[in-house]
Amino acid sequence: MTITDFAAQLETVQRERYAREYPHIDSPRVSVHVGNKYTRVDVGTSGKYMVVNATGEIFGIKAYGVIHRGHAYGTLDTVDAFDWGGYAAVRKGAP
Repeated sequence: MTITDFAAQLETVQRERYAREYPHIDSPRVSVHVGNKYTRVDVGTSGKYMVVNATGEIFGIKAYGVIHRGHAYGTLDTVDAFDWGGYAAVRKGAP
């Protein structure tokens, strides 16, 4: 899976979540910003995930532009193993 595919999937599930939980608010757009080492995936105006360009690993963001290694969400190859519709991604089948 590419970063663009990941961003499109993230936007789809976020739109579904916003339609369900916040029907009076337009859902935010997902944007991708490619850097030298990392690619930022933002939801609306907030940083949400960072992807390591060399390995495809997906992490949460500690501060804008800083990855949070404690919040690892697999790789671009394992995107389907997570539910991306919540505030933070959760591994499918996890309690």
